Amino acid sequence: MYDYYLGGKDHFQVDRDAAEKILRDVPELFQTAQENRAFLRRAVRVLARSGIDQFIDIGTGLPTEGNVHEIAQAIRPGSRVVYVDNDPVVLTHARALLVDERSTTVIQADAREPDDILGQIRALRLIDFDRPVAVLFCAILHFVSDDEDPASIVRRFRAAMAPGSHLVIAHGTRSAGGRAVGTMTDAYRKATASVHLRDPERIESFFEGFELLPPGAVHLPWWRPDPGADLERATRWHFGGVGRLKE
Repeated sequence: MYDYYLGGKDHFQVDRDAAEKILRDVPELFQTAQENRAFLRRAVRVLARSGIDQFIDIGTGLPTEGNVHEIAQAIRPGSRVVYVDNDPVVLTHARALLVDERSTTVIQADAREPDDILGQIRALRLIDFDRPVAVLFCAILHFVSDDEDPASIVRRFRAAMAPGSHLVIAHGTRSAGGRAVGTMTDAYRKATASVHLRDPERIESFFEGFELLPPGAVHLPWWRPDPGADLERATRWHFGGVGRLKE
């Protein structure tokens, strides 16, 4: 469904039908997916310019324009990137894209299993956890239920990160309110993973132990917008920010 939102080609009729049903109550659906992706690109640019050259993108999704390794390596050549996803279709596409890449790879793992992810990454010897690393949870933690404790997943990665590391979170929120939220939640109950939209205060709490970079935790279009961005048309469906691990 997310691939369809972004204008991709790797989806099925059932995905399109579900998306079109949401679209009736959430006309800004495609726009908010683009906003989420744009935030990821801005965050990676900021981190690469600050000296970060190691990235772990959890729940990466299907490759699309402006992938993490492309953005980071354009600014900081040689940047190392590990993509993580549990979807075999994503893995097939990502591996085809990365066939000639030596500093970037993809692993199959579930975001709910941080120890498995960290174990696989350490075995690759591509990421040096003794140096700063950026861990990205963009549009993935809202697929983790409260029972599965998303905060504990973030804490597990925090424990493995060196001082100066960064955490990037983009998370679906209930800020839009009303019928739209109910439509979104109901549609994803029939998908491969249900969605758990959360209040901004709860999402901000995931940054425990991190110092938020300005402008803090905000709705994504307001996080360091590109020059000329039309914020009057921006949506409030996604919330998040970038945090630096406290010394």
